[in-house]
Amino acid sequence: MALGVYISVPFCKTKCSYCNFASGVFSKQVFKRYVNRVVEDAGRSASIATQMGGAIDREVDSIYLGGGTPTLLEPEQLARLFAAVRQPFVVAADAEITVECAPGTLSPAVIETLLLCGVNRVSLGVQSFIDKESSSVARLHTRAVTLEEIARLRAAGVENISIDLIAGLPHQTRESWDDSLLQLIDTGVPHASVYMLEIDEDSRLGRELIAGGTKYHAHFVPDEDLIAELYERAVERLNGAGISQYEISNFARAGWESKHNLKYWTRQPYLGFGVDAHSMLSCEPGGEFESVRFSTSDNLEQYVSSSGPFPTEAKGPGTHPNRTPVDESQAVEEAFFLGLRLVKGVDLEEAAERYGTPATIAFREAFAEMASAGLVEVEEGRIRLTNRGRLLSNEVFARLIDSTPATKA
Repeated sequence: MALGVYISVPFCKTKCSYCNFASGVFSKQVFKRYVNRVVEDAGRSASIATQMGGAIDREVDSIYLGGGTPTLLEPEQLARLFAAVRQPFVVAADAEITVECAPGTLSPAVIETLLLCGVNRVSLGVQSFIDKESSSVARLHTRAVTLEEIARLRAAGVENISIDLIAGLPHQTRESWDDSLLQLIDTGVPHASVYMLEIDEDSRLGRELIAGGTKYHAHFVPDEDLIAELYERAVERLNGAGISQYEISNFARAGWESKHNLKYWTRQPYLGFGVDAHSMLSCEPGGEFESVRFSTSDNLEQYVSSSGPFPTEAKGPGTHPNRTPVDESQAVEEAFFLGLRLVKGVDLEEAAERYGTPATIAFREAFAEMASAGLVEVEEGRIRLTNRGRLLSNEVFARLIDSTPATKA
């Protein structure tokens, strides 16, 4: 099965107040050291896979640079990252190659470099087309800048453009949200991602909201009911405009779904490089485990300074502290809670064929309970979330984990 490659570039011009990722503002002096480290790890791909107990195919059909803002790197640094992937792997001619960008960072030199490196998809972190909302969370771009960059990307031949929006930003109202949705639709982009604001201790805005304070415009954040309503309005309007929902947070015109992100939800193998990068590889058939998951450190200095295959050196094969082997029962659990993120849901016959009928039977009781609660539905042999289930998806996934035979035991 062809591999997906993810490269984390955790550098930003500013740290958005809502951001809970392992990214931030760093000196450009760090960029070179970081790129060197990622290039080294890419060259060790085969040995890393062996150390973690996974198997990799040399063919790659998707590459994704995320972060952070990868387009803050110098053009030659971007080129080095792409070259590093092509050295150990064979990149398919029709591979989807995506770069995340913050509007305002796509200089002519960067766009030219992306094209030379084979980039054919750009994901723009717009978050809002309302300038007041953008600035309230430390976004530096304006609506005008975003529209200019979309036009320049198209002029350069990049049609596969995705736009991110966040429901629940400070100062957001039904009217302003409708304005952002209408603007997104009017751009004609083929893909969109819509996220509900996450409120947790890992972001400055989240901590302020939990504390009941007013910094970072926290007192202007919509309440949970309104955020859910805004999300539902997005689903309705985007679907109505032909940008159909295919995953809880993702929408696309027919044929423009993200090939790379689909790997995550359908348990296809992917290999991650850089800070806080996650990987999932299949294990050899007949072994103790079905697959293995592992990740790198979320600490930039620890990652850059380490000399081992990954930031925390393992003490022998399969002993890495950030390594999680996945057995058959855990694999079927993942197949359901990841597959249910997709609007089409999970094909029950395919799941039984891949993981065995006994494994899928273990979830029937949970599915029956959730169906009676209006969270899931079964139709034509597929189980999928209802509209209500997508809003309460975390509850559904928690119930599935509780139903896993290994968990019960």
